[in-house]
Amino acid sequence: MAQYALWRPLSDPDFPWLGILIASPIVGVWYWCTDQYIVQRTLAARNLRTARRGALWGAFLKVWPVLIFLVPGLIGAALHARGVLAIPSRTGGGGLSGDHVFPTMVTALLPEGLRGLVVAGLLAALMSSLSSLFNSTATLFTVDVYQKLHPGAGERRLVTVGRLATIVVVGLGLAWIPVMPLVSGGGLYQYLQNVQGYLAPPITAVFVLGLLSLRVNQRGAVWGLGLGFGLGMTKLLIQTTFGAGKLESPAILAAIGDFNFLYFSGVLFVICTATVLIASRTAPAPDVARLRGLTFHSVDREAVRESWDARDAIATAVVLGLVAALYLYFSFWI
Repeated sequence: MAQYALWRPLSDPDFPWLGILIASPIVGVWYWCTDQYIVQRTLAARNLRTARRGALWGAFLKVWPVLIFLVPGLIGAALHARGVLAIPSRTGGGGLSGDHVFPTMVTALLPEGLRGLVVAGLLAALMSSLSSLFNSTATLFTVDVYQKLHPGAGERRLVTVGRLATIVVVGLGLAWIPVMPLVSGGGLYQYLQNVQGYLAPPITAVFVLGLLSLRVNQRGAVWGLGLGFGLGMTKLLIQTTFGAGKLESPAILAAIGDFNFLYFSGVLFVICTATVLIASRTAPAPDVARLRGLTFHSVDREAVRESWDARDAIATAVVLGLVAALYLYFSFWI
């Protein structure tokens, strides 16, 4: 039953408990506070109270996918152990393939009508997520890149550029599919955690420092994001080629490839934080007036206090309580 433990030992090659504690806050801040996929919905709120309650409702909903991921996996493993299901093993050994548990259960246990309904629901959810992702990608490229390079471009041109950007992103995504199994070898979930662990640290460092410091400026942010992205993608590329079971020479590249992604996320965050702070000192500080309302030093605390009441406090307590209950239950139930 040790493989089902929530807290893994430090010797665990994939998810040691210390690495989880280091990387989870970094990835969490990136996902919830800076991801365009999330932020664009918050910015569309009519006021601060609505934005906060939307975030709380999203956090409440986000608790339950933990059960959606864990419980079917536990059921599938139990049925496999009893011989009811035949779940394939991971390529190269190392236990059952997590990517095949749910599809095997749907195929083997559900009747045809219900099976089709489940597949249709999954496809609908996938299309919704992809639609939001492509919309965010097109908006970011068109507004933040193309429009700044071509300030006189009309709306028709911007719409066309956004569509072309979406096509390019789809093409790059399809081209990247063969590379995905080489990144971690631990299935789709572990691949996603690897990529997030490499993308999140520079963005989180810039975001947090921008909130906490009045001295951080554009130069520091650019250097931090650029260096962090370069180092993260370098680690990702090395990981696809070098390491145990891949190319093991030269040894330094193999060691980098095998270095746990959770620990690397913490190291990368420290490097990016130092880079932002140092690079910011080489350029003048930003105008304080332009930062009004954007940092903790200048936030309108009175307006913030008026935007929440007892209901928001209770909702926050409920979400935190659910998170704590899940951690406690899955830490000691085995």
